[in-house]
Amino acid sequence: MTTLVIAEHDNAQVKTSTLHTVTAARQLNNDVHVLVAGHNADSVAQAASAIEGVDNVISIDAPHLADGLAENVAAQVMTLATSYSHIFFSATAAGKNVAPRVAAKLDASQISDVIAIHSAETFDRPFYAGNAIATVQCDDAVKVATIRTTAFDAAAVTGSYAPVEKKQAAAAAGQVRFVRREVATSERPELTSARIVVSGGRGMGSAENFGLLDPLAQKLGAAVGASRAAVDSGFAPNDWQVGQTGKIVAPQLYIAIGISGAIQHLAGMKDSNVIVAVNKDAEAPIFSVADYGLVADLFETVPQITQSL
Repeated sequence: MTTLVIAEHDNAQVKTSTLHTVTAARQLNNDVHVLVAGHNADSVAQAASAIEGVDNVISIDAPHLADGLAENVAAQVMTLATSYSHIFFSATAAGKNVAPRVAAKLDASQISDVIAIHSAETFDRPFYAGNAIATVQCDDAVKVATIRTTAFDAAAVTGSYAPVEKKQAAAAAGQVRFVRREVATSERPELTSARIVVSGGRGMGSAENFGLLDPLAQKLGAAVGASRAAVDSGFAPNDWQVGQTGKIVAPQLYIAIGISGAIQHLAGMKDSNVIVAVNKDAEAPIFSVADYGLVADLFETVPQITQSL
């Protein structure tokens, strides 16, 4: 049996989500192949070949693959799919866009957000906002799954290289075309890969008050996140949202400030190694998952913490 991992990249670098997905694939004790579908992405294929546990890299290069349109990437995966027992995607926005298309074309039951692998057919996945874990068994000829990257360590990058095999691209899907991409830029670490995350909730009170988190994040070298309540209130942009309907994070340190701890938010951050919560409500649910909790007024406490650092 062989597992195909679909690499996420920007045509220049492999994204860290791919390293986590390779680790999951290696737990099956199968050969692991990585598909790099892009344009002028030879450096990505070379980097993918250096990931520990990768046995082969398949490079497919074409102009219509440059922007990672789900329809085009899915078409490339389908040219290879029947040669593999498992096809793994990262459970990111990109992976969740392509995987269902591949599963539908294979008439397979997609297994979403895999957090543990028991055997080639048996997997664990969370549901009810992470409050319950389902153990599922799949008998499909090709198992299509998305891997929750926070549940698996990143594979190491070694000095040895797997062979890179170049294959012909499938034709572009005619129904879609790339129009533009708007990228949010920040000097801070990317939220899903940051070692430290400082998040604010509705308790921050306003978008202006969210500025209190900037000096703290700056001193810690942290990414800034937000609860859905804060985002819905207009205090923070959408790409900062942490939670079930936002980004799933598992940093070394997660600092929740003014966040009550709705189950949807906890589902996105409770796997963090150390959780620190600051909230004036001693009964806030966030304290049930916090390693350290401080019942205090954040407007007094956050500047004090920042100054102490």
